[in-house]
Amino acid sequence: MEKLKLLLLVFFLGFSISSWAQKTEISGVVQDEKGMPLPAANVLESGTPNNIVTDFDGKFKMTVSNKNAILIISFIGFDEQRLKLDGSKTNYTIKLNSGSTNLEQVVVVGYGKGSRKNLTTAVASIKGDQLNRGVISDVGQMLQGKVSGLNVSTSGDPTKQSSVVLRGVSTLNGSQGPFYVVDGIPGVDISVIASEDIVSIDVLKDAAATAIYGNRAANGVIMVTTKKGSKDRSQITYSNYFGVENVSNQLDMMDANQLRAFTVKNNLNFTPENDKGANTDWQKAILRNSGAQSSSHNLSLSGGGEHGNYFASVTAVNKEGVLLSSDFSRIIARLAVEQFAFDDNLKIGLNVTNSNTKYTNVPQRNTVLQQSISHLPVSPIRNADGSFFENFIQTSYFNPVALIEHGDDDTKTNNFVGSLTAELKLPYGFSYNLNLSYQQLNSLHGEFYDSYYQQYNSATFYNNPDPPQVKQLVNFGVNGSAMRNSYQNSNTIVESFLNWDRTFGDHKIKAVIGYSWQEDILGDGFQASATNFPVDNVSYNNLALSNYTSVNGYVVNFGDSKAYQKRRLISQFARLNYNYKDKYLLQGTIRRDGGSVFGTNNQWGYFPSVGGAWRIDKEGFMKNQNVFSDLKLRGSWGQTGNSSGFNAYTAQFISGSLGTFYYNGQQMGAYGPNQAANPDLKWEKTATANLGLDFTILKGRVSGSVDVYEKKTTDMIFNYAVNPVLVPVGTIVANGGNMSNRGIEGSLSINAIKTKNFSWSTTVNGSTNKNEITKLKNPLFVGGDSIRRVQPDGGGQTGSTLQIFKEGKPLGQFFTLQYAGKNANGVSQYVARDGSLTTTPAIGTDYHYAGSAQPKFLLGWDNNFTYKKFDLNIFFRGVFGNKIFNATRADLFRPSTAMTTNILVDAQNESPNDLNAYKYSTRFIEDGSYLRLDNLTLGYDFGKVGKYIKKIRIYETVNNLFVITKYTGIDPEIEQGGTAPGVDSNNFYPKTRTFLFGLNVIF
Repeated sequence: MEKLKLLLLVFFLGFSISSWAQKTEISGVVQDEKGMPLPAANVLESGTPNNIVTDFDGKFKMTVSNKNAILIISFIGFDEQRLKLDGSKTNYTIKLNSGSTNLEQVVVVGYGKGSRKNLTTAVASIKGDQLNRGVISDVGQMLQGKVSGLNVSTSGDPTKQSSVVLRGVSTLNGSQGPFYVVDGIPGVDISVIASEDIVSIDVLKDAAATAIYGNRAANGVIMVTTKKGSKDRSQITYSNYFGVENVSNQLDMMDANQLRAFTVKNNLNFTPENDKGANTDWQKAILRNSGAQSSSHNLSLSGGGEHGNYFASVTAVNKEGVLLSSDFSRIIARLAVEQFAFDDNLKIGLNVTNSNTKYTNVPQRNTVLQQSISHLPVSPIRNADGSFFENFIQTSYFNPVALIEHGDDDTKTNNFVGSLTAELKLPYGFSYNLNLSYQQLNSLHGEFYDSYYQQYNSATFYNNPDPPQVKQLVNFGVNGSAMRNSYQNSNTIVESFLNWDRTFGDHKIKAVIGYSWQEDILGDGFQASATNFPVDNVSYNNLALSNYTSVNGYVVNFGDSKAYQKRRLISQFARLNYNYKDKYLLQGTIRRDGGSVFGTNNQWGYFPSVGGAWRIDKEGFMKNQNVFSDLKLRGSWGQTGNSSGFNAYTAQFISGSLGTFYYNGQQMGAYGPNQAANPDLKWEKTATANLGLDFTILKGRVSGSVDVYEKKTTDMIFNYAVNPVLVPVGTIVANGGNMSNRGIEGSLSINAIKTKNFSWSTTVNGSTNKNEITKLKNPLFVGGDSIRRVQPDGGGQTGSTLQIFKEGKPLGQFFTLQYAGKNANGVSQYVARDGSLTTTPAIGTDYHYAGSAQPKFLLGWDNNFTYKKFDLNIFFRGVFGNKIFNATRADLFRPSTAMTTNILVDAQNESPNDLNAYKYSTRFIEDGSYLRLDNLTLGYDFGKVGKYIKKIRIYETVNNLFVITKYTGIDPEIEQGGTAPGVDSNNFYPKTRTFLFGLNVIF
């Protein structure tokens, strides 16, 4: 037996050495029809995973398995070319013909790559130079409008990330965004990637594409590929831009003259405490006087040698917000090194990225925004002696400029991502990969409200949270209050997988099988608060100077008792792709996930998928036609899961503090259960069926795709209200609800004009989606089949809600009073439950369904023009068919309180006698459709300048040039993510219009 083992070892070693010894090194250049180099073209050795990307000059150098190997060369916008090597040559000039578009490019999928033409799944790909341009700080903004079915909503706040929803919302918990994978590392915080370092982004849409990521893929997967160095050439690249942002629109509030005329007309009088004879524009008062300035600098170095390459970059971004005290700055350093050994059969990669960010937030931001629109224009910003004007007699009336100046709210983060990868090419088409990665996020947050804020305690200071949270009373202690916290999140991943890529005549097989282990530690840190400081200028930097013990009843805030979490995920996965004559394609995947976050009875889940495609253009009956150069029909089904959006210990019993009770003359601490155990808690499961058609016609001038899908989520995880007799806590996190999404997506790319000096290409994408909650029940749930929610709590609106979770209705379903005009006395009336009209409607009882925040259609339209060395990009984006509940307008539509709070100009014809005018109702539900000219960029390419400069390009970009909409609020791009989409609630950070100048230089 030992001899047999030795003989086998010698045989395989000898075979391996023999096969490696036959390898041949070749080089070449890839060009277009005019002889211009094509950088980042993909060169693949057929039947192997061996591939390389051309450098800036279109050059490449690679080692192939034998001197007669076949190369497959592809580049977006050009026909793929197959080249059989001539054993007597080692250098090749390869010219690609323009024509084909997306169908020919190489896309990144889970644990591998593939040609788009052979995909059986729904995947959208965007190259780095096709991403949105401008003052952009996250990937969501880069992709906005670029991918059909991807709904992205952004805020003007530079410290807030975009909300990203793919193919409709799939869950009722807070985790709705896609799962990001960067250079093969799953779960990377996308903020660590500089936009200039991105080569491509692949959006995996259907479950057949995402099932390889199992329980983390229910909301889609976005694969990001970053730049690497080239073996053949060293290169230095510098990019920068400088921009200025100004508010694009504001609410049309009454100025002092208009408001005085209104009060005189309606016999209303300002109080002496408010009327100081001023004419203040409070919206303008909280803005930067000269606009917000932004800048970005990116410097990268890349190169390599015969057996390795490197890429290093440093990016510095600074972005001021248009509101006073709002600022964002980030420095990203990245290093990517690849080293080859054993005749280039072993590739070892090291990637290290560190992102350091500082967010300067507006203190009590949402309250500042609310006060800036409700404050009376007859009140000044400052008194004659220079102090801030305040009227503390009037409740909930605070000077927004003073709120900013007397508070601090800062957050610093340091985000480190490191990975070590190894890829070993083995005989018989096998390759083995080992990926090790570690991520660590450290955050340091501080808030300080100086002694000035103490005055607000007597004036009833409520916060103004984002929906669906409900406002709460805030107390600022005495002589200043401070809060400080420091937390660390870490993520460790080990992934090991074996690939097999083999061709047997007309049969091609690609397979992968692997194992994944992941451990996350969240919220490892502490928090503390204090009050009663001797001076104001210490801010939050020294809590030890406080004397909180002398303040009667003050309790130190130690933060969330559930902040610390530890979770573990163990998985096995496999995928098999079968290709017969490049005509019939099949794919199957399976992933088995075990997660510690679920109940002891349901910690393991299985996530399968299957897909197939028929390349109709390869059939014999298509040979003599000249219309289609590509035509593929594909279909797939798969199941994914969701294990995020809730605490790691959600399924476990937890006890804690329940306040105090009086016993024997003392207040004693009370402890008991505050979370019920659920041993049966299991994965949310989302199954997607997808049918798609890809086509290219007119010799590659026109290409596109159409997809029809149905996505069903079952066993949705939600915090249900239950009978306290059965569950003493009164709530339990359990599976119970179902949700469905059905939609159609389409994209069309046209190379409309291409001459020697002028070209025009256009791409349009559109999608529609219908969302529906199909079940909202749990055996313990006491709420029936619906839950009323979203309570902005505006003045006089106590108990009024705006939306409802309801079986048969979509997420974001508005449910409110139905406005029926005014009665004979000029008082607003509403439709009662029985259909009659009433001026005293009952909250909840007389509510009606009133449209949805879900858009019916999304549109993106991209146009690229070139004329000689000029280039012009014009990008439109649209959202149609959605409703917005303009709660801001309702709260500013109060003519009876015009002497104490400002009102909209639009309310000038309202009567103060109509005490119903402002009630939340269908009167304030508006069409949220819009079409926006999102980006206009004009550039000029100087080309090669002198001996050392390969390229200089300058450009001018305008973002948000105009928007066409009927919406009367500041901007129709209201939050469409989360569980309370489409609610404009007194805290809209203004959208901006940006003008920036940029420069790109390659040395």
